[in-house]
Amino acid sequence: MDDFKKGKFRTVLEDNETISYATRNDTIQIEEYNGTKDTFLINWIDQFEYVLLKKTPKTLLDSTPFHVKITSVKKNNYSFNAYYKGSNFKQKGTAEKLD
Repeated sequence: MDDFKKGKFRTVLEDNETISYATRNDTIQIEEYNGTKDTFLINWIDQFEYVLLKKTPKTLLDSTPFHVKITSVKKNNYSFNAYYKGSNFKQKGTAEKLD
């Protein structure tokens, strides 16, 4: 399961239209979406849950922790549910490890 803590990933949200790419190591995730790059601090709670926090937040939402809970694992990808702490906003999707 530690295989998902480092590497390059392609994330597809459940609408199958929203796609982003990320590179992560133990503490940092750099994500690219629609030509924009963001850097997040990543804190693994356990093997199936981590929290992302934007490194240089520009808005209140940017400074809100984003919790990701891995719900299933298949070979080189995982499904997840995610939400902003204290918000009703939720996302579902899959992340595929590319390397």
